[in-house]
Amino acid sequence: MGAWALLLGAWALLLPGLPDVAQAQAQACSVRPNVFEVEENTKLSGPLVNVSVPEGQQVTLGPSSTPFAFRIQGTQLFLNVTPDYEENTVLEAHLECRRGDTLVTQQKVLVIVLDVNDNPPKFPFKVRVWSVSEDTEVNTVVIPEMELQAKDLDKNDILFYTLQEVTLGASSLFSLVGVNLPALRLDRPLDFDRHRNMTFQLMARDTREEDAVPSHTATATLVLEVQPADLRPPWFLPCVYSDSHFCLSAQYQGAIPTGHRLPAPLILRPGPIYAVDGDWGINQRIIYSLIRGQDEDDTFVINADSGNLTMTKSVPGPQTFLLLVKGEQEDHARYSVTQVTVEARDASGSPPRFPQSLYRGTVALGSGMGVAVKDAAAPSQPLRVWAQDPEFPDLNSAITYRITNNSNFQMDGEEVLTATQLVQAGVFYAEVEANNTVTSGTAATVLEIEVTELEPTPTGPPGTGGGTGGVPPGGSHVEDQRFSVTEMAALGGVLGALLLLAVIALAILVHKHYGPLLQCCSGKALEPQGFDNKAFLAKDGEASWAPAPSPRPTRTPAEVPPASPLPTLPAPASPGPALESPTVARDEGGPAGVRSILTKERRPEGGYKAVWFSENIGAEADVVVLNAPTMDADRASDSGSEGSGDESNGAAGVGEGPGSDSTSI
Repeated sequence: MGAWALLLGAWALLLPGLPDVAQAQAQACSVRPNVFEVEENTKLSGPLVNVSVPEGQQVTLGPSSTPFAFRIQGTQLFLNVTPDYEENTVLEAHLECRRGDTLVTQQKVLVIVLDVNDNPPKFPFKVRVWSVSEDTEVNTVVIPEMELQAKDLDKNDILFYTLQEVTLGASSLFSLVGVNLPALRLDRPLDFDRHRNMTFQLMARDTREEDAVPSHTATATLVLEVQPADLRPPWFLPCVYSDSHFCLSAQYQGAIPTGHRLPAPLILRPGPIYAVDGDWGINQRIIYSLIRGQDEDDTFVINADSGNLTMTKSVPGPQTFLLLVKGEQEDHARYSVTQVTVEARDASGSPPRFPQSLYRGTVALGSGMGVAVKDAAAPSQPLRVWAQDPEFPDLNSAITYRITNNSNFQMDGEEVLTATQLVQAGVFYAEVEANNTVTSGTAATVLEIEVTELEPTPTGPPGTGGGTGGVPPGGSHVEDQRFSVTEMAALGGVLGALLLLAVIALAILVHKHYGPLLQCCSGKALEPQGFDNKAFLAKDGEASWAPAPSPRPTRTPAEVPPASPLPTLPAPASPGPALESPTVARDEGGPAGVRSILTKERRPEGGYKAVWFSENIGAEADVVVLNAPTMDADRASDSGSEGSGDESNGAAGVGEGPGSDSTSI
């Protein structure tokens, strides 16, 4: 140290203008302290530090300082920005002390920015869809961690993940590998039929505890679409599920008559042969074929597309066929086999049977050709007339229908249609014949069709748009004043006079036609009033289209002509309700004196035969043939006045005792 002092002294002597080194050190700029720690987002309003600057010097910021982070006011250093850890972790201020243009010394001030949890985590997506195959193995990671990780700008934060189900039951199939490892793992086998789409909500939190402060979260939506895999064979329906991958297929049974070849596909129980791909999401087309077993002679064939089983020939005698039907996917990847039992039985040849002996229908007047007759019991449904084979349901499809005695109606399968335009209202009857094209058995039933007039379209009161005098185009209401009170009173008087004249004329007509009847106090009973039903009037072998007219006045006993010989009614050929063509009895009292033998009213009047249908017809028709009366006029008078005969007694009084004038069929 002494040597340095001697050397400096010598230099001082040689260079009298050189400042003393110790004095120069005492006159340099200084900063104490020069390292600071500041939390991010903290704004400092006061000076960061005071700089000690000797007299004659100036302090400035060097170019190496963090841009815009500091400023110097006088000898004080200020933090010019709010520090952000995510932008700069350290802020540097380089202080330069100068005397004029001469740099005397340099000082460095460091501001260390402390990290604060001020940023929420963020997922790289809002909603994302992944496809997962149905045959994915359990414990497989279906979505890797890198695709589900969230990012947090707070670099020291540790993220915690939770998986929440949106689709009910989805959380039992998938889970996260770990709370800090957001990889999605399959926990149970997938089933396309039960869960085709599943939605989850993935949440990330930057604190372990939910109630920590501060704490931030982020959410994203995961949608998993299960893609079907070929895991199941075809299933013959109806089948019974044992689990989601196996269904016990149905077996089919049927019966056929011996000696006959059915033209239509066999009707089987519990239904037609039908199979579907067990993997409904793939839904491969099914191809049907027969695996030959007992049917080596090719008695049956199956349609490869529909699965319908048909006969190629008749079976001569009773036999049971056990057929194996194979249903295979179009790609030949999987198939199933089921059994069809077909029993060939002897057919007794019994005719088909109608469940009803009388069918009632309605149709509107004026209907053109091809209009469906409606069911009277259910007017919104078409009238269906059908018969069935009592032994073989398979033969029901072989039954055809036709109307035999009325050209105004026709059968379209089991439905009744009009065959021409209907121009008159009334109640009409027709016979429907069912023919089994296989066994040639026939049966018949009766149609009662009422042709009704169409209901008039309501016009509505004035002002509703249905008549005149409503709201004019302008929109304002105008009162209807076409008739005054005086005019309406005059109209009422005219109508009253016309009513009086009508009553007088009616009285004259009654006296003219029924005067002798009213004056008769005793004597012979009047002949019961009769009605004509022209719906079955025969003309060239067909029924004539005519409605049932209004009742005619009954003639006096003197005007009744003698009874003419009448044909007899043939007996039914079978126990069913089959009817022959209607037979009529002719009344010789007039030019068109033709009366139907079929009627719905009881008419015990003499002079002709009639077939009467009871109003309450059950499974079998109550048919009564009314013969010519054997009682004379005196016995008829003892039976009472008009209306006390068989019409009031009903069906029970016809043909019950000896001497009756009717015969029951």
